[in-house]
Amino acid sequence: MSDIKSIIKKIGGLKPIPQVASKVMSIAENPESSMNDLSNVIIYDTAVTANLLKMANSAYFGLPEKFDSVHQAIVYLGMAQVVDLVLLSASGENLQTAQDGYDLEAGELWKNSVFSALIARELAEKKGVKETHLIFTAALLKDIGKVILSQYVKDSFDEINALVTEQNFTFKEAEKQVIGIDHAELGGMVAENWSFSPKLVEIIRHHHRPQESSISEFESSIVYMADTICMMMGIGVGSDGLAYRFHRKVVESLELTERDFQKIIAGFVEKLKQLETMINI
Repeated sequence: MSDIKSIIKKIGGLKPIPQVASKVMSIAENPESSMNDLSNVIIYDTAVTANLLKMANSAYFGLPEKFDSVHQAIVYLGMAQVVDLVLLSASGENLQTAQDGYDLEAGELWKNSVFSALIARELAEKKGVKETHLIFTAALLKDIGKVILSQYVKDSFDEINALVTEQNFTFKEAEKQVIGIDHAELGGMVAENWSFSPKLVEIIRHHHRPQESSISEFESSIVYMADTICMMMGIGVGSDGLAYRFHRKVVESLELTERDFQKIIAGFVEKLKQLETMINI
């Protein structure tokens, strides 16, 4: 078993979420916030502004005219989508590297994270959730723990894999048994370190087992389903991708049908190339 304290210390080595992203999240959580409030925060960060306009003008959105300003983007796309794009822009650096322990090449974890976030938002909207940014952010950052844990998984892979193949452990359970901590638990610690809300911390921590969440089971269930759909699509599936249990009760609790799954998958397959261009995969 690894030294848990040394693993946790590595949280400090991650690139922290930029201040502009934290401010944008606060604006999204405040029902009194306006488009001007959001625009005034973004425009003073030139890198985020540039990335936002690049993504907003991409073929993924297929809009008839190009945006020249943040305010235009907010007017056309709406505050919710602009918040999501800012969070995408702010999260990529940590997630774009290769994760050898999970057999993920550079960009694969990022691709899985982005698709999970977009699918989670679509599911949330389908279930009538008005403020989707919490679910979007949790789905985007659900696997941030893998960035730290990857080397430890690589060093202990044979032992972890033996538990999975011979004793029917899930990959997450095997991580916990061998290393002493799993990527979801570590992801929750990262979220706490970044001063995220308790609910966001809970969703990240329980995205593989939403029924264990005491304060966010519904939101965690949506993130779990988004992750499951990504696995079904083969997006960012590494060495751990098929070594998780399918929780049918979660699907039933969300009242999702097979047709719902088919429509979501078909829609994202259709936009795959545009999305990959948008996020520079």
